[in-house]
Amino acid sequence: MRIAFYAPLKSPDHPVPSGDRLMARLLMQALELAGHEVELVSSFRNFAATPEAAAVLEEGRQAELLRLRQKFAAGSRPDLWFCYHPYYKSPDPFGPALAAEFGFAYVTAETSYSPKRDHGPWQPYQALVAESIRTAAVNIAMTERDRLGVVSAIPKARTASLAPFIDPKLFVAPPAGENPKRLIAVAMMRPGDKMQSYERLAAALGEIESADWTLSIVGHGPERAAVEALFARFEPGRIEWQGERSAEEVAALLGQSGIYVWPGCGEAYGLAYLEAQAAGLPVVAENTAGVPAVIENGRSGVLTAEGDIAAYGQAIRDLLEQPERRRTMGEAARRFVLEERSIATAAKALDGILKQHAGVK
Repeated sequence: MRIAFYAPLKSPDHPVPSGDRLMARLLMQALELAGHEVELVSSFRNFAATPEAAAVLEEGRQAELLRLRQKFAAGSRPDLWFCYHPYYKSPDPFGPALAAEFGFAYVTAETSYSPKRDHGPWQPYQALVAESIRTAAVNIAMTERDRLGVVSAIPKARTASLAPFIDPKLFVAPPAGENPKRLIAVAMMRPGDKMQSYERLAAALGEIESADWTLSIVGHGPERAAVEALFARFEPGRIEWQGERSAEEVAALLGQSGIYVWPGCGEAYGLAYLEAQAAGLPVVAENTAGVPAVIENGRSGVLTAEGDIAAYGQAIRDLLEQPERRRTMGEAARRFVLEERSIATAAKALDGILKQHAGVK
């Protein structure tokens, strides 16, 4: 099967790392692992922060559509167009039209639909998302929250579910040298949801300042100074600033830690949670957004009520003071990812979805 892959929000070859870029890469790898030939057919970024910025992209969109049309007309036509993560700020302006013109299947993954954008300045771009959903042979949801959002807005949408996953190759070897008192968080430092999570984490740790812990923070970004200010209250040596690290370095740091702590405000799901669990760490997060899709509450981690700072801090304290529970939960977390959320498992599931819904042989 020749698959044309496109991610309008952030291309797999975008220079800035993020969860969106990683998931796009993982989906391409999973499709290839399932035996398909996958081509990144366009790196055009159709993302705009405002409707006015979206309008400015129109000339580029038309030029890219023409390029793709000429490419397919010349004989390089795919069997299927796979669009990752279209939503109103980054709809797919190419796939539905090209699929109709050239007669190949169209599939979306992690489509997000917000009915409140059905009216107002975003409406034309929301309409493109709706068209994608209706056109698709199947819309693959990576959380039940997203799937229900799609079918509630467009009841006739064809959907399937694929659990978030990672490539666990960096975590196959058992972790060595763990420090059960070291907490760790891995996250970019940027405004919005990330900053809110840092604020809640700092507040929660303030609630348990008397407990025995250190925190290793892996990440960088425009809000670095503001994040450092949040944790300035703690005595020297308690906070380890790791900065931006490679995937291999992150895996090593996770393996040397005891508990992964990240509230997860607004997280679509959070691949970093899966990486931490693969390293054998129990997770403490909030029961919010898509976080429950990647953490089994009570088995591989603890989910506390959204915004309950005291409960979040207490959950961390409990794991620090209950080493056997922390160890058992960490072992379960590792099994959960390696056995249920690996790229090999996802490749089989993804191929099954395409065979059932998109005519894949």
